[in-house]
Order: sequence, then structure tokens, then C-alpha cells
Amino acid sequence: MSIAVLNEQVSLTSFLNSLKQTFKSAFYEIDNIEEFVQKRGFPDLVLKKIMAANPFSVAIPTVYGGRGVKVKECLGVLDAASYESLPLSLAFGINIGLFLEPVAKYADESIKKDIFHRFMTQQNMGGLMITEPDHGSDALNMRTSNVKKGSNYHIQGTKHWQGLTGMADYWLMTSRQKFKNGDLARDIDFFICDEQQPNQSIQVAEYYNNIGLYPIPYGKNIIDIHVPEQFKLKPETTGLKLMMDLLHRSRFQFPGMGMGFIRRMLDEAIDQTTSRFVGGKSLMSLDQVKHQVSRIQSAFTVSSAMCSRSAGFSGIENNLADSAVEANSMKAYITDLMQESAQTLTQLNGANGYKTESVGSRGIMDSKPFQIFEGSNEMLYTQISEMVIKLMGRHKISNLSDFLKNYHLTENIADYFKSLLDFKVDINLQQRKIVDLGKIISRVVSANHVAVLGARGFRSDLINDGLETIKHEISMLVSSYKFKTKISPIEEYKDKSSWLAFC
Repeated sequence: MSIAVLNEQVSLTSFLNSLKQTFKSAFYEIDNIEEFVQKRGFPDLVLKKIMAANPFSVAIPTVYGGRGVKVKECLGVLDAASYESLPLSLAFGINIGLFLEPVAKYADESIKKDIFHRFMTQQNMGGLMITEPDHGSDALNMRTSNVKKGSNYHIQGTKHWQGLTGMADYWLMTSRQKFKNGDLARDIDFFICDEQQPNQSIQVAEYYNNIGLYPIPYGKNIIDIHVPEQFKLKPETTGLKLMMDLLHRSRFQFPGMGMGFIRRMLDEAIDQTTSRFVGGKSLMSLDQVKHQVSRIQSAFTVSSAMCSRSAGFSGIENNLADSAVEANSMKAYITDLMQESAQTLTQLNGANGYKTESVGSRGIMDSKPFQIFEGSNEMLYTQISEMVIKLMGRHKISNLSDFLKNYHLTENIADYFKSLLDFKVDINLQQRKIVDLGKIISRVVSANHVAVLGARGFRSDLINDGLETIKHEISMLVSSYKFKTKISPIEEYKDKSSWLAFC
């Protein structure tokens, strides 16, 4: 029976259940995840077992033997993986969101069959190279260049902090066209690099000693390759628009990685606080503990709502280049919730939470990079504010509540926050206030997703608690936003500042 026919016969539920059983077998029978997560890389047998289950089939078109590039299925795989291993889910996310989906949407038809066949039958992997040592988030100024020579492109430069460094078989390589005078074009070109082909091998100059996400290799890559012209992606308009569509779609998939991770934090927290007794009472009987666990549970609800929204909106048939406010809100808020949930679980576990094998402490280190890569959260919150302020100016609206009740991303929930957000937005804000405003807007956008999920029948107690938790958080953010301060670091602080002299 062919792969294509087989995948058509297997329901998503059966596929995910089988995948979950594969994870449990790989992580608890073939090897012990509590031991190998402290080492570099996934054990060969573990990775072989997992990849044999064809998890990437969800991101491959049916005509090439896959399950059809359905966002719901892609998020389901990320969810299932992150419950057991956030690094594994990130590796899946890199392959799905940063390689397979862009290839399915933008690659030349003549090259797709071989690429997808190798993913389906040879357990290949692919990643994306954008970031450079001197131009981290400033991708528009990347120095990696390409020059067309005959039917090939010669690409040269340096890239770093690519997940799956030295491990991926394929790379999406970004570069800028180099003119004869040495100048670089403003637009960005994307090429598919095949490590198995002559003149396309990428030199790993250094592997980084990352403190979290141990199973995923990161490093510094020297690029000096020759890629055939048919391996250049074909943007619908410009390469910049292609990049924004790609990155925004990836950000829409962060809730999938957050979903299983947060559910694991919640299950562990409930188990710990209901089974741990102090003074004859369970930890869960303490009001502060109830508050802490309820925040993780609200994060679970928010992530569920984001996944539902993403599944219905972020497919490759849609161009997400102009969806920055929503994409940034999803990525920044869900990763903040992931980090908070891990911190809370570690605290609830007490001394045991400080063990290296603790899922909470491991979660702190593994989820922290999520707040940094693909745009640091502070940068994304800044962008959210700037875009919304620009829209408010265009519509000549200065009151935040008035704007949000007519904004398509918040119109279903804006009245719920009216008493908190009934104030005028100053267009000349300090950056720290711009970040606060971006956080506020991202929470309202997310609350709108929660309200929509509730209207579809998601259990009402979780919806109500989730909205109330977001409202509490927004009230604290509004207080920070309105608090007047211009405190700055005193760089030459050492004079008259030693406590020893004042005893």
C-alpha cells in the first residue's frame, strides 16, 4: 500500500495517538528522557524511532504522499511532542514552519517531489538560515550575498544560531543580491540548499554551548555554496513579503508548541499540589497555591484559543505578510505564558523542582529561548504598539478602548476591558511604555480568541477563568503603563556606593 493511500485511511486522532505512543516508547522504554535531556543531541535510536512514525507527513501535500499541510494537524503534532519534550517540538516546528511549509508554497514544482520524498522515506530534516553574527534581529541588513553565474547562484556569508546546525539535510538560505559595484539589493532572496549535493555543503565553524534545548545543536555556519537557479523560491511579490509571510506563519504555530508544554506543566502542578500534604492539608487547599495553579490553567485556555484561531486562519493558502499584530501577539504572549508556567511549577515542587531531571526546571531553561528567538518579545511588543498607534492615527482615534471595540482583532471582547482601557494613548511614548502598551494589546487580542473559542462551545468555566486572569494581568500592565518614571542606569555608580563605608 502506498504512503499516500495509507495516510488517507488514518484519521488525525489515530495518527496522533500512534505518535504519542511512539514518543512514550522512545522516551521511556528505548531510553530515559530524564537522563538524555542533560546531554547534547537526541540519542540515535530515539530519533530514529520517532522519525520512522513520519511526523512531518502533516506538512507535506497529499500529492507527494503527505497528509495535506493542514494547520490543525501540524499544531496537533507540535502539541503532542511538546507534552513530552519541548526541544523535540521545536525541532518539529523548525522543519514544519520554517522549511516544509515555505517549500510547499513557494518552491518550483520541478524540485518538490524529490524533497518531499526524502522527508517521507529517508527521515530528512530542514531548517532556515536568516540570523547573522552582526545582524541578529536586523535581518534587512544581512550581509550574506548571492551572485548569479550561469544557471547557478554563488552564495557567501556567515550565519549563526540556526536550530539543527550540522544536523539538517536541507536549508532555506537567505541572502541579498550582490551588484557589480559591491552593493547589496534591499530585497531578500530565498534558496533551498541541499547538503547532500556537491558545492552545497555548509561548514560548521563552531557549535554553541547553549544552556537549554540541549538536544538541538546550534552554531556558527560559513556559507560558500553554489545553488541551481530552480532551487530559488518564487515570491508572490517580493522576497521581503515572502519572509514576513513565512515568519508570521511560524509565529502562528508557537501556540502548538506551547499547548502541550503548558498542559504538561498544568498536569504536573495539579498532581503535585493534590498529592503533597503539609500539616495534614494538601497544598491545593492553600489560597495562594490555588491562584498559582489557576494561572497555569488560564494559560492552557489561552493556548487552546490561539491554536483554534491559528488552525482556521494561518494555512499556506493565505498570505500572512500583513498579519503582524496578531502573529506578534501570539508569539510573544504564549512564550511569556510558557516561561511563567514553568517557573510556577518549579516553585510548587519545592526542593525537588531544583533537580536537573525536574520537568519544571528543565522547562524554565528550554522555554526561555522562545521569548528571544524569531524576534525578542520586547521587540515584538514594540512593533505591536507602533502598528496600532499608526492605525489609531489613521482613524483619528486617540482613546484605546474606542479603537479596540472597532478593531477586527478585538471587537468581540473590547467592552469587557472598557473600564481598564478607557484612556488616551500618547503618540510620544517612552519605549518602556510602548512595550507595556504592546503587552496590553496582545492580551486583549488573545482574550478575543478566548471569547470566540467560548462561543464555539469550549467549557465555560475555563473560558471565564481565563478571561478573568487576563483582565487581572491587564490591570497590572495598565498600572505600569500609567506609572511615570524615567529611571535610567547610573553607569559610574561606584563612587559613594559601598555599604561598608556607612556602617
